[in-house]
Amino acid sequence: MQGLPGFIPTATKTAYLQQLLAVGFDVLDFGSFVSPKAIPQLRDTAEVLAGLDLSQTQTRLLAIVANQRGAETAANHPEISYLGFPLSVSETFQRRNTNQTIAGALADVAALHELCERRAKTLVVYLSMGFGNPYGDPYSPAVVGDFTQRLADLGVRVVALSDTIGVSTPALITPLFAELIPAFPTIAFGAHLHTTPAAWREKVAAAYAAGCRRFDSALGGFGGCPLATDALTGNMPTERLLEFLREMGEQLPLQKAAFQQAQALSQQIFRYATA
Repeated sequence: MQGLPGFIPTATKTAYLQQLLAVGFDVLDFGSFVSPKAIPQLRDTAEVLAGLDLSQTQTRLLAIVANQRGAETAANHPEISYLGFPLSVSETFQRRNTNQTIAGALADVAALHELCERRAKTLVVYLSMGFGNPYGDPYSPAVVGDFTQRLADLGVRVVALSDTIGVSTPALITPLFAELIPAFPTIAFGAHLHTTPAAWREKVAAAYAAGCRRFDSALGGFGGCPLATDALTGNMPTERLLEFLREMGEQLPLQKAAFQQAQALSQQIFRYATA
């Protein structure tokens, strides 16, 4: 929702998230404690959280933060299990995304990890531009490995390799995960892949074949870069991801009826919001 120009009412956000909680996903990225000037759509994250009923779900909540101030705010909410922080391997994108240098962002990661340890949270670091960047900044699998080593040294336990602009290919995805997963056994690696409608399967299959078992997705593929259409890159579609995992024989403890209701609600919300 974060890139939509029209503000989605708080009650609508809450109802949508409540339906997603009923499905039974492992983790739900429900909002962001970031500057309302930077992302006006998510200025009501605290209000949305207050409206959620978590008594009937095992799903854990994740909130995105961009600095220590946002992390402190998020950590004050006992309902939140994960804090997500975007660390870019591209200096240009780090400045554009969080108005921070990589050196400054790494200092934030250290402080956020210490905060999470004190407050019984888990820090998830998204390595954005993890498969390349359009700015000419240095990139190679070795660069990603170097960043991962720094995170491991800090004690970070969850790292999501993030394809911010949809440039990942199986030739990049498989070797990267295949190298990092055994090299860093204390880290759970995730795949935050952006895709066109035609390329989703090859990307998921490449990460899965290399041992990745933590995937981010969004119903309908909405979000990510400009809203996904046949021509634009969006988030990994949840329904496609689940289709693939079932083909692989994964036993997914999800509620089918609740998922179908969430799909219908998603279509209503995004059709209205993008009209």
